[in-house]
Amino acid sequence: MKERIHKDVVIIGAGMAGLTAALYCGRMNLDTLVLENGIVGGQIANAVDIENYPGFVSVRGGDLIATVQKQAENFGAVLDEFDEIERVTLKTTPKIVETQEKIYAADVVIIASGMNRRKLPLPEERKFAGRGVHYCELCDGHAYNGKIIAVMGGGNAAVDAANFLTKYASKLYLIHRSEFRADEVSQKRLRGNDKVTIMLQTEIRALRGDGRLQSVEVFDKRTGETKTLAVDGIFVNIGVEPNTQLFKDELPLSASGRIIAGEDCRTEIAGVFAAGDVREKEIRQLTTAASDGTTAALLAEKYLGTRG
Repeated sequence: MKERIHKDVVIIGAGMAGLTAALYCGRMNLDTLVLENGIVGGQIANAVDIENYPGFVSVRGGDLIATVQKQAENFGAVLDEFDEIERVTLKTTPKIVETQEKIYAADVVIIASGMNRRKLPLPEERKFAGRGVHYCELCDGHAYNGKIIAVMGGGNAAVDAANFLTKYASKLYLIHRSEFRADEVSQKRLRGNDKVTIMLQTEIRALRGDGRLQSVEVFDKRTGETKTLAVDGIFVNIGVEPNTQLFKDELPLSASGRIIAGEDCRTEIAGVFAAGDVREKEIRQLTTAASDGTTAALLAEKYLGTRG
């Protein structure tokens, strides 16, 4: 029989939105639990140089997140990284969040579950996952010191990953099926590195290797040419998918799979809030995630104080 525990607030996700919400909830003396199934910090944890967060000229994502986590914990919020959520029931009073080990009865639930990187859509991906196919340059890049590296993607995440990986690579290919979407500053830095070959309008069609990745087959959409590139590893940055599987039967989702909630972060269920990248909105930045976390926490406290 699982232990049943009451909490004022359960926050699902420990990215910038979730941890900011935890910080504010803790400061308001709410009994607050943060549940995280994956990496604390979410997508931003692996960022090398963040230059657009107010108050910092440049800061590593992991350092910034560690600071916010410490602030939240200093105010009494508790973070549990190791107890995976199995189901949620949000339309009841209290709301139920059941993990592998416990059942939490929460007066408020703040969903800040963020997004995951999209997997490489090739049949060989599973065969080479962790054996040449990677999704975290900060975690795995060091293993390719002096090796040939490919990066797949054309947005800021991909170009920033490529710039970071040049510190290890003997040669690096940036491969993208269309044109760059990354900012000009990041592009210029990448183009100026002699180690880098940029291959736009190019698709990766197949992965090859005996046990480990040894080459990729690429197709040039402009010339119709197919060729094989010898590579030791590929780092994939081709977009993200919202972590909303737990909530699809509880809350309405947008066409992109995100939770529908207003700028006040309120969902259609009283006492349930959505914050950060998991919320359907036009702008998704680190600063807007922190803003969502703040808004959700303050309105959660207001909700708790005004219940009949």
